[in-house]
Amino acid sequence: MPLTISRILHAGYVFECQDTLIAFDTIFENPFSSNCHAFPDVRFDHGQIRQLRFDAVFISHFHDDHCSLDSLDLLDRATPLYIYCIFDELFDMVRELGFTEAHKLETNVPVSVGPFEVIPREAIDSDVDSLYQIKAAGLNVLNVVDSWISPVALRELAEEGPWDMVLWPFQTMREIEVIAPTRADAAPPGLPAEWLDQLRLLDPRFVVPSSCQFIQEPWSWFSKRFFPISYTLFQQEVEAALPAARVVRMNPSTAVTLTSTGLDAAPALPWVTPVGDQDVDYEYDSTAVPPRTFEVSRNFTALTAPHARKVTDYCEQGLLEKYRDMELPEDSYFQHARVWRLSVFDHAGHGVEYHYRVEGDSIAKAGNGDGPLAWTTEIPAAKLYAALEQGESLTSMYMRINDGLFDAAIEEEIADAEIIDDPLIRCLFNDVFGAYQAAQLRRLKERVTPS
Repeated sequence: MPLTISRILHAGYVFECQDTLIAFDTIFENPFSSNCHAFPDVRFDHGQIRQLRFDAVFISHFHDDHCSLDSLDLLDRATPLYIYCIFDELFDMVRELGFTEAHKLETNVPVSVGPFEVIPREAIDSDVDSLYQIKAAGLNVLNVVDSWISPVALRELAEEGPWDMVLWPFQTMREIEVIAPTRADAAPPGLPAEWLDQLRLLDPRFVVPSSCQFIQEPWSWFSKRFFPISYTLFQQEVEAALPAARVVRMNPSTAVTLTSTGLDAAPALPWVTPVGDQDVDYEYDSTAVPPRTFEVSRNFTALTAPHARKVTDYCEQGLLEKYRDMELPEDSYFQHARVWRLSVFDHAGHGVEYHYRVEGDSIAKAGNGDGPLAWTTEIPAAKLYAALEQGESLTSMYMRINDGLFDAAIEEEIADAEIIDDPLIRCLFNDVFGAYQAAQLRRLKERVTPS
């Protein structure tokens, strides 16, 4: 009795066994998550997708590259959704979208769907992520999604073997390097040693490099500095560490039939169309020089006057109110008085500078004599607006932190500072849940349906 596994995109898969169809992390958009462009490139036939009838859809976590309401909107509203999320607001949103079955998953509690048993397993950040063990047809598959496996779960999973296939998140994306490129170290030249240790412990027959099939906009410098691991490197290192295993690359739309004796090609998903060369690979270049923020900002369209006013109002007042409402960690760089400069660039590359004096939980506009400059943040105005109104995530902001030298005393102090201590990052993203999905829901509800 075979098990067919098909790749949608990124962390998205379709599993089929005995005419039962389940899917994981269903993203049917290109680009998705604002600026993630499929790599290799694909098109989706939304008409065909609307005709699909999944027996269940599983969503591993709420991040917008795994849980998109625009993609869920294409599915039949009777589709049972099983979502790992500790926030009730997400379940309220999918129910408001019209889904009649939205179930909250718990780790180690199996879900049975026809011949499938799907068991959520614990990730290191169990408040956010989960991974999945999938059993069907006497086969055992682990979908790690893009999690790090908790130590307890890893020991349990080792005892759950043998493993027929592991879908392994194969990129160590360099979020900090693209936020603060002048202060970030280059990526290590190989795979993290703990990955290989964990894979040796699981000892699967097949390993699929998973959860990374995108690059940013065609003009973006991120394509050289964001993705340090190539498919080629992954295959070489994993097969060297696990001589009995076979690394299987699955591009979007491709499908395989897994049996106890082997792996065979299966018919591709008809509603995912490959575009252009599919044998592309990532090329990391730690020496690639990023453009300045004012140059990046020229790639975005001009804000309307009301939208530009919203950005200005936020910088002059909203940001201060938000910052004062938060509690600063005790070991923060900003526990001591610092002068912070925020630079916001419009579509023409023209910047406006705002200066603030930050100390602990207090913030005020800064003037002359308030001390030496001790932190800088740069951002395109269009992206600041997108974060405020559309819930865009940090990795699409093209924000730049501390892109320059300070005086010697500040440089010594700032060496141990956390980049995510940045006041703008904290104001935009701390204690914020589901902003991207909430913005999607507003748009979907406002959509005019043709008569």
